[in-house]
Amino acid sequence: MMYFRTIFPACVLMAAFFGTWEGYVAVSGTSPLVLPAPSDVLNGLWVERAAIGRHARATLSVAALGFSLSVMFAFIVSVVLHFSGWLRRGMMPLLVASQTVPIVALAPLMVLWFGFGLLPKVLLVILVTFFPMVVSLMAGYASLPRPYRDQLVSMGATRWAVFRRATLPSARAHFFAGLKISATYAIVATIFAEYAGARHGLGIYILSAKNNFRADLVLSAVLVSAILTLMCLSAIRGIEQATGRRYRRVNDA
Repeated sequence: MMYFRTIFPACVLMAAFFGTWEGYVAVSGTSPLVLPAPSDVLNGLWVERAAIGRHARATLSVAALGFSLSVMFAFIVSVVLHFSGWLRRGMMPLLVASQTVPIVALAPLMVLWFGFGLLPKVLLVILVTFFPMVVSLMAGYASLPRPYRDQLVSMGATRWAVFRRATLPSARAHFFAGLKISATYAIVATIFAEYAGARHGLGIYILSAKNNFRADLVLSAVLVSAILTLMCLSAIRGIEQATGRRYRRVNDA
């Protein structure tokens, strides 16, 4: 019941938006080549469901691989930076600077350097999703109250023991916040990489539909990409809730 109450306003707004869109196209007589109605988009999605599904699976597999590697690398780097103030002061400006490079410029370069295979797409996903994870984890490590840390040190805890028993658990909320932010970028980054050059994926499908003046199929692929992103966010939220229950049981014990 609580979940329904949470999503109900969003459903109402979406229904109003798509209803207005459908009505505007019908009244204005806008060409479907320019602005197809939502019904045309859904029809195109149904007709092309096999092809779109095949390309969506390719996009999701690349995004999942790149995102998983990004989370792993981000955690390792965040731990290293946490224990080394010199590296932290040196690398954080470089990490911030890396985010100033637009993804539309990186995607064709990755394809130019590494070809049309899996590697350039995975690397682009890692580059795009890596920074939010590192920043979130670093903020989480810093959220541990200093008196708590000082008390553990006074009891003889080593720096690693403090990190493992107190600092790392305190970063849990920040970790999942960064995870959700990065997940929203993973699918988009993959599509950009495919758009620049690929054999399979929603990006290459969108490019093909655009070249054939099929705006309805372009929007169908965009809709699928949005659904994939929501699926990733839902999966992360489910993991957060499941691990949260276990985390509370451990703390209560």
